[in-house]
Amino acid sequence: MKPAAFSYHAPETIAEAVAILAEVAPEDGRVLAGGQSLVPTMAFRLARPAHLVDINGVEGLDRLVLDGDELSIGACVRHAAFHRPVVEGCLGPLLSSVARHIGHYPIRQRGTFCGSLAQADPASEWCLAAVTLGATMTAMSVRGSRQIRARDFFEGIMTTALADDELLTEARLAIPPSDTRFGFAEFNRVAGGFAIAMVLAAFRLEDGVITEPRLGVGGVEERPRRIAEAEAALEGRAPGAEAFRAAADAAAGAVDPMEDINTSAGYRRDLVATLAFRALEQAGRALEQAGA
Repeated sequence: MKPAAFSYHAPETIAEAVAILAEVAPEDGRVLAGGQSLVPTMAFRLARPAHLVDINGVEGLDRLVLDGDELSIGACVRHAAFHRPVVEGCLGPLLSSVARHIGHYPIRQRGTFCGSLAQADPASEWCLAAVTLGATMTAMSVRGSRQIRARDFFEGIMTTALADDELLTEARLAIPPSDTRFGFAEFNRVAGGFAIAMVLAAFRLEDGVITEPRLGVGGVEERPRRIAEAEAALEGRAPGAEAFRAAADAAAGAVDPMEDINTSAGYRRDLVATLAFRALEQAGRALEQAGA
């Protein structure tokens, strides 16, 4: 690696990290956690930060704990931490299922959950999970800390609500009810490649009908989001092919897909319909296996 020259900072506490960031952010100071996105762009000199604030040595940022009814995920928790379920109930297996789709094994050993959120790539699996599951992010600066809901955190391609001098220290996920069932489906052209489209679905069953449905789509628009039209098509209906197809069609009709040189908007829209149906089928099979 032959990046442009930069100054290196290695804080040991959160207070020290945000103080340094406040000083260097106006000079294009960047935070280094996993580095799986930043370092390659520096190697090609597509990014030339004047300062790097390495938070890997900051005490407490590797924290991954069940805190009351929420899972607390610190800024330096790696993707690989989720290879096995980290909590009981449905959330642990859900996160493990999603983690297996992130890049390749070496990338998962270094890349971080919160780093993916801060990067805000539309093709990020964790960004989709955060929006669909209603995560809350903690941002800290010399001005103090604030909580940002996932629906307000992502503002566009590689754009978040974080100020330049704010450090994303933690993401929190509420523990879903134990009878929640989920499904995740993703499509990319090569194993480990960026997702062209992906869908995360979850719901509960009450008196034989679907309640509390959640269906999020990522990799299709400039930011991940829940699709209210698809959730409305599921609410109060018996799980099965008819309801799942209606929701999948509603999701496809609601999105405004991006286009690029390889992928048309129409192709991405068709993928949404297919992947939504597959994700819902997975959730339905989980119900059957649980004897619901």
